[in-house]
Amino acid sequence: MKRLKMFTSALAVGALAVTLAACGGQNTGSGSTSGADGDSYAIGVIQLTEHGALDQANEGFIAALDESGISYTADQQNAQNDQSACQTIASKLVNDGDDLIFAIGTPAAQAVASATTDIPIVGSAITDYAESGLVASNEEPGGNVTGSSDLTPVADQIDLLQQILPDAKTVGLLYCSAEANSEIQIQMAEEALDEAGIAHERYTVSSSNEIQQVVESMVGKVDAIYAPTDNTIAAGMATVSMVANENKLPVIVGCDTMVEDGGLASYSINYYDLGHKAGEMALDILTKGSDPADMPIEYLSSDECTLIVNQETADALGIDVSNLEGATIV
Repeated sequence: MKRLKMFTSALAVGALAVTLAACGGQNTGSGSTSGADGDSYAIGVIQLTEHGALDQANEGFIAALDESGISYTADQQNAQNDQSACQTIASKLVNDGDDLIFAIGTPAAQAVASATTDIPIVGSAITDYAESGLVASNEEPGGNVTGSSDLTPVADQIDLLQQILPDAKTVGLLYCSAEANSEIQIQMAEEALDEAGIAHERYTVSSSNEIQQVVESMVGKVDAIYAPTDNTIAAGMATVSMVANENKLPVIVGCDTMVEDGGLASYSINYYDLGHKAGEMALDILTKGSDPADMPIEYLSSDECTLIVNQETADALGIDVSNLEGATIV
């Protein structure tokens, strides 16, 4: 098996109260002692939507805060994959005057970054901060935004596809056209497929309501599907796998939670670890006075990736995965 390659690469006023009520509430951290100066920190959390990977990043972030022993409150808000809700929540958190805002997912971070240039913002589950317009560069952010990247080893995921499906001639690339970071990963996948001499075709959705129809349209046209760490696809992975598995279409995906929801396999980073890393960055800002402008975007190393396979899916597809050494089976 190829060794993993190294990889670094925006509501009406009357609806405002309803939106925020649906988006979450305030939780108190479990830290038992105060900050360095006896402070208790107010932290706003804006999560794009609910799905396993983003939930894990949130959990990892909170765990890092708890482990530090600081006193804090975390105002947890979830936009339910609604761009207008992202903007509403961003305005709320900024108006609250939080000490720091944790943004999970690119649209969430973009909404908050547009709402403030003063409050420190730490992001996570964002592929490329610079390409998404969040920082001047990933090495030198230069503003009030920094965080951890979920850049995955896309080329290695395509290698995995070839290993499991050596006879695949055409791959369907499934993602949401509204997600900038998915576009980045799809371009990387196309480069890897071109290098391997495998044909490919893009299949896009603009919302979760289109997933079933789009996956059904791939039947008979492609030999396999590749889906990156796309929030819309990840949240609708149960639908993707239902249609694909019924039609004997293997799906190689961008992260472990997508495998757990029925995808065949992935080389995956751990989103809990990703969120924990973001939490450590937030602590440096809150307790040590670190400036986001000078904090490079951080990545998980290739050694922290895990090969994960869904045995039930493999059995349903009639695919032998017994030769995948070191794989975590779910």
